[in-house]
Amino acid sequence: MGDGKIKFSVTPMNSFYLRNSICVINSCGSFRLPSKCRSWTKGCRRKKDRERRKASGGTMAPVPASVARQAELLKQDGNNYFKKERLGAAIDAYTEAITLCPNVAVYWTNRALCYRKRNEWNKVEEDCKRALQLDSHSVKAHYMLGLALLERQDFAGGIKELEKALELGRGANPASYMVEEIWQILAKAKYMEWEDSSSKRASRLQKLKEACERALIHYYAIEDSQVENISEEIANGHLQQLGHLEEVFNKAAQADQPTEVPDFLCCKITLDIFRDPVITPSGITYERAVLLDHLQKVGKFDPVTREPLEPHQLAPNLAIKEAVQAFLDEHGWAYKMS
Repeated sequence: MGDGKIKFSVTPMNSFYLRNSICVINSCGSFRLPSKCRSWTKGCRRKKDRERRKASGGTMAPVPASVARQAELLKQDGNNYFKKERLGAAIDAYTEAITLCPNVAVYWTNRALCYRKRNEWNKVEEDCKRALQLDSHSVKAHYMLGLALLERQDFAGGIKELEKALELGRGANPASYMVEEIWQILAKAKYMEWEDSSSKRASRLQKLKEACERALIHYYAIEDSQVENISEEIANGHLQQLGHLEEVFNKAAQADQPTEVPDFLCCKITLDIFRDPVITPSGITYERAVLLDHLQKVGKFDPVTREPLEPHQLAPNLAIKEAVQAFLDEHGWAYKMS
C-alpha cells in the first residue's frame, strides 16, 4: 500500500468477474468485490456445503447461532408470504432457510405445504421424505406425504402414511383441527380402497354364481333324461337347490352391503362412528376431541350424567377402539358413514 497501489490476486475462477466488473474501494481503503462476484462466491460456498454433506452421508456440523437466527427470520418471511398467498416468494424464503440450515424439518414441511397449494405433488413427496429423515414424528410430513401418494394412486402407501399421521396427531394434540382433517382424508381413501375391492369381489361372486347355476342345470338335465316321468317332488327339489345356491351367494355378499353402524360404536354427541373413543368415570364413552371441546366451551361436566368432569379423568377406551377397527375392516362402507 506504501506505493499507492492496491494489490490483490486474481485466480482463474474469478478473473472473468473482476475483468468485467467495477471494483469498489471504501473509505478505509479496503477492497470490496462487486455484487456479481459476491453472488458467485456465495454460490461456490453453497456448492461446497452440498459436497461436504454428500461426502459425510448427509450430516453436518451444528450451524453457528447467527446462521440459525437468519434461517428463522427467513422462515418467518416465508410464513408471511404464505399468508398473503405469495407462494413463489414463500418457496424462495424457505429454500434459503433450508440452504442455511438443511437439518431443520419444519423448513422442508413448510415448503412442501406451498408445493401442495400448487399441486406440485412430486415436490411435496420429495420434501416430506426429507423432513421425515430429520424428524420421523412429524405429523405434517406424514400427512402431506400420504396425500402425495394418494395423488399418484398409491392407496396402500398413502393410507399407511395417513394412519401414522393420525396416530401421532392424536398423541400430540387430540383436539387439533388437523386430527379431524386427517381422519376425513383417511376415511375417504379407505372407502375408495374398499369400493374398488368390493367391486372386484362382487364381480367374482357373480361369475362364480352363474357358473354354479349352469353346472346345476346341466346336472339336472342329465338326471332328468335318465328318468321317464319326472315327478313334481324331484322338480321341486331341483328348484330348492337353486334357491339354496342363491342364499349362499347372497350371504357372501352381505358384508359389502351398507346397513347401519351399531349404536355402541358411535359417539353419543356426534352420532358418528368413533375415531378416538375415551371413557369417563361414569362409564360413558365419547369422541375425545368432541368431549374436550365440550369441557372447554360448555362446562366441565359429563354431557349425559352432568357429573363434574376434568380432562385428566378421561381414559382411552381401547376395547371400543378395537371393536370399531374390526368393524371397519369387515365393513369398509362404514368409512363413508363417518
